[in-house]
Amino acid sequence: MPAGFTWETQNRESDIASSEQAWEKAAAMLADPSIDLVVLDELTYLLHYEYLLEDRVLKALMDRPEAQHLVVTGRGASDALIELADTVSEIKEVKHAFKRGIKAQKGLEF
Repeated sequence: MPAGFTWETQNRESDIASSEQAWEKAAAMLADPSIDLVVLDELTYLLHYEYLLEDRVLKALMDRPEAQHLVVTGRGASDALIELADTVSEIKEVKHAFKRGIKAQKGLEF
């Protein structure tokens, strides 16, 4: 998303607008048969906080080209998203730099 972390803005309207802007780009990629892989990093949060309408997102995921691969990341995926997925993995944090005071870095976390 062009706006970065939503917890920094504390402005729901702005967060929804930036989510919509990012989603329009993602939806175009999902509809493009020339794109083999789409990664929607942390999408689950946009659905959980209702920045995007889940039904609309799930429809775009289901309607994507058959040969296109899709990776969705983030915690707390909805039952509907899990049901739609071919593979679901849960990653357990063992160690994270943020807990040692290292802030998110451009190009790595966003």
